[in-house]
Amino acid sequence: MKSMIRVRVSASQAHYGGELVDGAFVLQLFGDVATELLIRHDGDEGLFLTYSDVQFKAPVYAGDFIEAVGEITEVGNTSRKMEFTAYKQITRPQEPGLAPSAMDVLAEPIVVATAKGVCVVPKDKQRRR
Repeated sequence: MKSMIRVRVSASQAHYGGELVDGAFVLQLFGDVATELLIRHDGDEGLFLTYSDVQFKAPVYAGDFIEAVGEITEVGNTSRKMEFTAYKQITRPQEPGLAPSAMDVLAEPIVVATAKGVCVVPKDKQRRR
């Protein structure tokens, strides 16, 4: 089972110079994807237990369009193992002299982050099995 969310990164998310966004923003997207996966699989939001193997691979800037994708890779009695990837789909061009509103759709999306995670849905909350 897979799920996806696509968002435009707002200026309020910029945390560092040059409108760079911190990695926690992408982890929040992964959390939202995990919540949807759990709702679709179990009928409950569940709880995020742990992230592992988090890798930030490319910068994210205010204005970028980011797509976060996740899937359940293993189902236990209460645990759900998941894998996540975030892609940059649209970004500002690097050409000087363009309007600040100029944007480019990337021919090939750029992987900005990957992670694995484990979520838990207590037995008494599982509505779909």
